[in-house]
Amino acid sequence: MGKDFVGLLSVEQLDQDVFRGWCHDGMPSRAFGGQVAAQALAAAALTVPEGRTAHSLHGHFLRPGDTARPLDYTVERVRDGSSYLSRRVTAVQGGEPVFALTASFKRPETADDRQPAMPRTPGPDELPDMYEIWARNSPEDFAQAKFCRVLDMRYVPGPPEPTMPGLTEQKLWIRATERLPDNPALHARALAYASDLFLAPAAALGHQLPRMLRDEPSSVFLTSLDHSVWYHRPFRADEWMLFAQRSPTSVDGRGLAFADVWSLDGRLIAHVVQETVVRPSRTRRR
Repeated sequence: MGKDFVGLLSVEQLDQDVFRGWCHDGMPSRAFGGQVAAQALAAAALTVPEGRTAHSLHGHFLRPGDTARPLDYTVERVRDGSSYLSRRVTAVQGGEPVFALTASFKRPETADDRQPAMPRTPGPDELPDMYEIWARNSPEDFAQAKFCRVLDMRYVPGPPEPTMPGLTEQKLWIRATERLPDNPALHARALAYASDLFLAPAAALGHQLPRMLRDEPSSVFLTSLDHSVWYHRPFRADEWMLFAQRSPTSVDGRGLAFADVWSLDGRLIAHVVQETVVRPSRTRRR
């Protein structure tokens, strides 16, 4: 399984600054956005000298990716500074851009370390395996989900009442199923892959539970518009990570969701932000 996950996060080099990858479904026949972002980050990282690590990525989903065809990633070397490097990556399929990524890398440095306390949350060992719930509620849907083969997940429902009016909240514990190689760039890609899970549903919690936890069809159409990740502290994606997700607003057919990402020992390791299309599903629209 670990090797399978490494393969999902990897790209093949075709030429200088040109790479190719294959993606699995997120929605039927649509490439999973987290995997597209992870592969684009992989392409960017392959053009960066050793000793530089990703500290942020910002991506825009432009068109649905077709999982029956490969994606070609072209890297533009925007800036090579003494401390920071910038790369721009365009994922193309059939001559049309599908995804655009800007990634920034830096040399590690010693500085002050400040963060808030991790929110009090049941540990992953105290929570049921959500895949068992999903397999029971919707066995066909569960059988088709590729990410279940490479990630363990536990779900923490939001509070019965919003902690702030208009806010929706939920938490996820996520880790890679098997041990991954000791490669920080690979772990950064694994977090990018996982960060796209449940963030769009967090923006729709006022309408429905995530697909894993319900047995009725979706009443909402969701698709990601853009996605950003900031990496703060070293971590391992094969150890439990808490994604504390919240959505403060949904308006104009768009929802905004955030995730604070914590290690099991309470280190704030990343932040994620995503804007998502949130509309009534076509079967429910009038």
